[in-house]
Amino acid sequence: MVSVLSLRSSAFAHNQPMPRKYTADGENISPPLEWLNEPPQTQSFALIVEDPDAPDPRAPQRTWVHWVLYDIPSTTHELAQDAPKHGLPPGTREGSNDWKRTGYGGPAPPIGRHRYFHKLYALDIVLPDLEYPTKARLLNAMRSHVLAESQLIGTYQRGR
Repeated sequence: MVSVLSLRSSAFAHNQPMPRKYTADGENISPPLEWLNEPPQTQSFALIVEDPDAPDPRAPQRTWVHWVLYDIPSTTHELAQDAPKHGLPPGTREGSNDWKRTGYGGPAPPIGRHRYFHKLYALDIVLPDLEYPTKARLLNAMRSHVLAESQLIGTYQRGR
């Protein structure tokens, strides 16, 4: 039987609303995430959280990047709620989000219900220091090193 990398959160189910506390309207803290069943050759993980529905889900114009992490140790299988404040796993590096800063930035959709893709990648390498890479730069560095990937989608709409 082949194991499949799986990503989940105790805060929300796949394709279900994210609690307000994880958004810019709430505490703006990262949700708890946990994963299992990575390939045995995994050397590190990378995580990208993005919104492909910006600014309006009916007419999206861009994908907004909310969080970029890489070199998460292969022995790590979870990120605690509010991970940036409580300490990322030793060795984990941060990239730049679309606010041009590191760290988690919660959902703040200007209109409609947006989807927030939490994408986890199992890599066969520990990447060098990429000096706060953007999503595009990280994806380029990961090319040909992705062993498996999984995603968890949460949704959020203001005023609901």
